[in-house]
Amino acid sequence: MSDKVKNKLTSYEKKWILYDVANSAFVLLATTLIPIFFNMVAAGAGLPSDKYLAYWGYTQSVATILSALIGPIFGAFSDRKDRKKTMFLITVAVGSFGSLFFGFARQWLAFLILFVLGRVAFNLSLVIYDSMLPDVTTEERMDDVSSQGYAWGYIGSVIPFIISLALYVLSNQGVWALSEMNAMTIGFALTGLWWFFVSLPLIKSYKQTHYISEEEAKKRNAFKELGLSIKHAATDKKVGLFLLAFFFYIDGVYTIIDMATAYGTSLGLDTVGLLAALLVTQVVAFPSALIIGRLSRKFEAKSIIMVCIVAYFFICVYGLFLDALYKFWILAVVVGMFQGGIQAMSRSYFTKIIPAEKSGEYFGLYDIIGKGAAFLGTALMGFVTDITGKANYGVGAITIFFLVGGLLFWLSTREHNATPTEPVDAEEAFQN
Repeated sequence: MSDKVKNKLTSYEKKWILYDVANSAFVLLATTLIPIFFNMVAAGAGLPSDKYLAYWGYTQSVATILSALIGPIFGAFSDRKDRKKTMFLITVAVGSFGSLFFGFARQWLAFLILFVLGRVAFNLSLVIYDSMLPDVTTEERMDDVSSQGYAWGYIGSVIPFIISLALYVLSNQGVWALSEMNAMTIGFALTGLWWFFVSLPLIKSYKQTHYISEEEAKKRNAFKELGLSIKHAATDKKVGLFLLAFFFYIDGVYTIIDMATAYGTSLGLDTVGLLAALLVTQVVAFPSALIIGRLSRKFEAKSIIMVCIVAYFFICVYGLFLDALYKFWILAVVVGMFQGGIQAMSRSYFTKIIPAEKSGEYFGLYDIIGKGAAFLGTALMGFVTDITGKANYGVGAITIFFLVGGLLFWLSTREHNATPTEPVDAEEAFQN
């Protein structure tokens, strides 16, 4: 069989990849237009800008904590025969219809509750989606199919977002009589419909071929399995220190991603310019990931990770003095330079220091830590902003995560003299 035929995606694989295209639109919306909409709702209720940012940070933290707590149990239940498709449909329906109705929640607390519901459903859908991969392709094709999912998801997310952004910009500039809030309501509904209907090909065709028996399911205990994974990692000092370091520095990274628009909005910066800057971040991240992948051929992954941690530390310091839109643009470009690389190199480095025969167990813990970490940074940023009344101080507080993460990472490298990693595919950089 020729390489061209062997590498061609099957119809089933394409339908699985389509879900990345479907859900990625929500990710972009959640970090751009949704915080702006909440700011308008909060302002209408008389909430000051510092309270708006604090409440938004708390909301992100609640959604992340709930996802981290429910995710492992939800995933364990989905492993039972004929459960996965039903549970996937439920999460997609709840999340997409939540997005459909976001714009109709004009009371700030009701909006936050609806957002938490939609965000948790989105996160749980990814737990099921990732676990579908063995059912839709062969083991030797998994890397390629998974990478293409990331790549097409990155491209696909822009399609409904550009339409939503255009509606908002036209209203913001007074081109038509439609209000900004109503324009965003249409954009939210469009994204929800996109998410649901682009998911249908996978929902209709999916068949669960890997599952556990009912007898085995009764013996499984998600909390016990998680505890054993933690115990195994704790006995290996180099792995334990790395995971602890990863918890802190990736928390800082995710906080910057989740809170960027909310931060700029709270400073009173032009929202159209903010959104354009965040699109630039996505564009810059692509070539930057390619460059970092090339650098990994000459330099050890641990060195690249440390450079990224130091870069993010200074990004947060720079955020202390951010008071103009052009400074936000500079921030967006620099974040794009390191965002994909630190995630890709972290996974590559982790692969080098764990026992290959236990990679599934260890990466299960890695995934939980990555998702669970995000709550602490958003909560700290919200808390500091709340008590000081200054959003800049909230951003400055995130430097703590890179200081602690950097120190712990340095200690972990002292425990293990890592070898240079293999080049990392650029598509793998585009993860949530």
